[in-house]
Amino acid sequence: MIEEERLKILTEGAKYDVSCSSSGSRRKNDPGGIGNAAFGGICHSFAADGRCISLLKILMTNDCVYDCKYCPNRRSADVPRATLTPEEICELTVGFYRRNYIEGLFLSSAVYKNPDYTMELLIETAELLRKKYRFNGYVHLKGIPKADPLLVEKAARLADRMSYNLELPGEESLKKLAPQKTKKSLLLPMSQLAQGKKAFAQDRKFLKPADSAPRLLTASGVQIGASEIGASETAATVFRAAKRSLYLPAGQTTQMIVGASPERDGKILRLSNALYRKFSMRRVYFSAYLPVVNDPLLPQTGEKLLREHRLYQADWLMRYYGFTPEEIADEDENLPVEYDPKCAWAIRHPEYFPVEVNRADLAALLRVPGVGVRSANKIIAARRHAKLTYEDLKKMRVVLKRARHFITACGKFYGEEKQERVKALLSAAETSDGAKQLSLFSNDALVKSLPAPNKGKEEYPLLNFTGARTDLPPDETQKKLQLSTPEIRRSVLTGEL
Repeated sequence: MIEEERLKILTEGAKYDVSCSSSGSRRKNDPGGIGNAAFGGICHSFAADGRCISLLKILMTNDCVYDCKYCPNRRSADVPRATLTPEEICELTVGFYRRNYIEGLFLSSAVYKNPDYTMELLIETAELLRKKYRFNGYVHLKGIPKADPLLVEKAARLADRMSYNLELPGEESLKKLAPQKTKKSLLLPMSQLAQGKKAFAQDRKFLKPADSAPRLLTASGVQIGASEIGASETAATVFRAAKRSLYLPAGQTTQMIVGASPERDGKILRLSNALYRKFSMRRVYFSAYLPVVNDPLLPQTGEKLLREHRLYQADWLMRYYGFTPEEIADEDENLPVEYDPKCAWAIRHPEYFPVEVNRADLAALLRVPGVGVRSANKIIAARRHAKLTYEDLKKMRVVLKRARHFITACGKFYGEEKQERVKALLSAAETSDGAKQLSLFSNDALVKSLPAPNKGKEEYPLLNFTGARTDLPPDETQKKLQLSTPEIRRSVLTGEL
C-alpha cells in the first residue's frame, strides 16, 4: 500500500513539466493485455493554456543530486523527499487504469544517485508494465541527461514517447542556473532518438516474411531471432513480432522555461524551429517561469502566461502555416502582447493585403488573420463551384472579426481602411484567469461545495484515490448551489465552480 503522503509529494513535484500530451501513439492492445494507447484517457489535469493532460503524471523520486536553481526539487531545497519503487509505480498505474482514472503514465524522476542508475529504474518500471502487467497503454518516459546511450535505446523500445527538456534556451543560462547539465548532454540523446526512429522505420520497411530465419535489424542495432521468441516458433511468427515492435511511436518532445533567463522570444522560436528540423521533434512546449524557489540568480516575479500563449501561437504558425521564425520576430525582440503573432505580421506587411478569397492560393489565404488551415482548404474547395461571398465565409466559420480587414469577397471590402483603426480593433485584452494544474488529490473546499446525490436522479459519486466511494452529506452551502450534472463533472476536472 502506497502512503498518501508519498503519493502527494511525487505527483505535486511532477506538475511543473508540461511536455506530456498523449497524442500520436499507435500502440494497440494484445489479447489478454490491458490498456490501449490509441485512445485518449480522461483529463484530470490541464496546462495553463487549456491543453489536456490525460496521464498519471508522477515522479519516481524527488531526491535529486543536481542543484538546478529553478527546480523545487533541487538538492539544496528544504522539501520533504519521497521515492517509489518500480513495482509500486506499476501497481499504482494499473490500479488507476482499472478504475478508469487514466489511460497512460507520464513518468519522470529526479537524478537519484547518478544518471545511469536513475535511467535503469525508469526502464525497469516500463519493462514491468509491458511484460508482467501486459500494459499496452500510453507510456511517456522522461529521459535522464548523461545516461548511457544503450539505456536510451532500450527505453525508446518500451515507451511511446520520450522527452529531454532543454529547460533554458541559452547555453550560458544553462551553465548559470543548471551547472550539472550541458547543452551537449541534452542534444545528444535527442539526436540519438531521431536517428534511431529513422533507422527503425527503414528496418520495418524492408523486413519481409520468409521461410528461413528473418533478417537482422542491423541499422538500429537490434536482432530479431528465434532465441527471442522460442526455438519452436516459425520465421513467420518472428516476422509478425518484428512488425508489431515499436520505436517511440509518438516521437519525442521537449520543454523550455520562459522568463527565468533573459533570452528573447525571437531566439526561442529559432531554437524551436531548429529542433523540429534536426530532431523531428513532435512538440516543443513552453512553460512560463514561476518563482517557486528563492534564489538571487532568478527573477523575483513570475512571467506572464500571455507570453507563453503567444509563443504557442507562433509555434503553430511555423508548424502549420508556413511562417519562418525570421518573419515572426527578430532574434532580439519579444512577440507583441496586444495582438496574436499572425495579426502582428499582417499589420507590418500591408502590401500583401487585401486578398481576394476567390483567387488567392492556399499560401496567401493562410497568411490572413482569422483564416485557419481548415477554413483555407474549405475556401479552395468551395470556390470551384461558385464565387464566395461574405455570407459564405461566415458559414465556413472564418473569424471575420479579424479577417474582414485583410480580404475582399467578389471585389467587395468589408473592413476598416485606416491602419490605426485596424490596430485598435485587433488589439485584444487577453489575460489569464490563473488556471492551475489539478492535484491528484481533491481540494477540500471543492469537495465540500459539491451537492449531495439526489434520489431519483443519475448519481456521479466521487471516488477517493483508493477507489472507495465517498457520499457527501448536504450542508447549507450545498442547498444554495443548484448545479447540473455536466457542471459538476466539469468542476471536478477544472478545479473551479
